[in-house]
Amino acid sequence: MQLLLIVGIVFAIGAVTFALQNNVAVTVVFALWSYDSTLAVVLLVTLALGVLIAGLVSSPSVIKGQWAGARLRRQVASLQEEKLSLERRVREVESAMAQHSTAAVPRVEGTASYVGLKSVMMGGEERKPR
Repeated sequence: MQLLLIVGIVFAIGAVTFALQNNVAVTVVFALWSYDSTLAVVLLVTLALGVLIAGLVSSPSVIKGQWAGARLRRQVASLQEEKLSLERRVREVESAMAQHSTAAVPRVEGTASYVGLKSVMMGGEERKPR
């Protein structure tokens, strides 16, 4: 905010200096219209008109950008809500799976829990390395 104030003051000082140095009377004629004033006033008025026209030309794109930003913010909010609901659902499924997997499967004693490929190929015999 202070930087903007400083820039405004510098611009005002420059405009006053410009007006004091360009106080020659000029006549501006446009079609049937005629205007007598100093050169500084004429140039500052044309500068103001240029700024106004540039603002009017650029305003549709600025408004379009603001609408797109608002739409994207709404989309982000809905995606975050969806993410939270999916995380809750994952926690529910994980807790349900944990409850179902806690029931122990009974093992039959005397049978091997794992039969390796080597023992299947050797027919149940196990060779010792020499």
